[in-house]
Amino acid sequence: MNTTSDTANTAPLMPTAEPSTTSYEVVRFNALKHGILSRYTVLSHESHADYESLVNSLMDEHLPAGATEQHLIEELASVIWRKRRVLQAEGATINKGLKESARSAKTVIPAAAPFEMGLSGENTDIRNLMDLKPAEVAESQQSARHDIDATNKASAILRKGGDRAYDKALRALLPDTREWWQNYVDDEEYPADATGLVAFITQHVTPFVYQQEKESRHHDAIVNQTIGEGLQAYRLEKLSRYETHLDRKFERTLAMLIKLKDLRSSRAA
Repeated sequence: MNTTSDTANTAPLMPTAEPSTTSYEVVRFNALKHGILSRYTVLSHESHADYESLVNSLMDEHLPAGATEQHLIEELASVIWRKRRVLQAEGATINKGLKESARSAKTVIPAAAPFEMGLSGENTDIRNLMDLKPAEVAESQQSARHDIDATNKASAILRKGGDRAYDKALRALLPDTREWWQNYVDDEEYPADATGLVAFITQHVTPFVYQQEKESRHHDAIVNQTIGEGLQAYRLEKLSRYETHLDRKFERTLAMLIKLKDLRSSRAA
C-alpha cells in the first residue's frame, strides 16, 4: 500500500514579510531637503539643527507615506517652532515690564501698601528689595526697629536737655547714624551742638529709619506689586491671540494628518 508522508501533502511555508519601512526611509529627509516651509521657518539666528531634530522626531512618530503627509508633518513642526518664539517673546515682554517697574519706586512702593502713611519709596532701589531672602528680610526688620529705638532714645535725651545732653544723645545713636551726622557737620550744614543734632534727627534720621522699617515690614507686598505692575497683561494680549491661532492650526493640521493615515489604512485593508 502506497503511503504519502504528511510533509509531502503540506505546502511549503512562505516566509512572513516584514512591514516595509523602505519607502519611509527613502523619503525621511525629503521635508528637510525639499520642503518649502523649512526654508522660511528657521530664521538666520536660530538653530537649523534643532529644527531638523524636531522635524525628524515628528517623522519618526508619524511615519509619513507620500509628500502630502510629509508636508503636514513639517507644518506641525513649523507651528511648534513658532510657539517657541511666542514663549520667548512673552518672557522678553515680561522682563521689560519688570525692569520698568523696578525703576518706579516712588509709585510702586506706596501702591503696595496704600493705607500706610509715609511709605514714599524715596531713595529706594527696588532691585535691592527683590533680592532679599526671607532671613534677610527678618534681619532688615530687626535692624530697622533697633535704629528706630536708638533714634527715639537720642531724641528723648535732647528734649529733656541738661548737661552734656548733646554728647549723651550722640552716644545713643547707632554708629552709622553718628557717621552720617559727622559728614553733615564736616560740610558745615549743621552746627555740632544739640540744636543742630535735633534738626538733623528730625529732618533726616527719623524719616529714613521709619521708611526703612515700613519697607521691610511690607516687603512681600512691594515684591508682589512690582511683579504685578511689571507683567502688564495688556501687552501680552496680542501674543496670547497669536498663540491661540497657532494652537488651532496645530489641531487642524494634526486632524488632517490622522485622517489621511486612517484613509490609507482603510484602503490597504
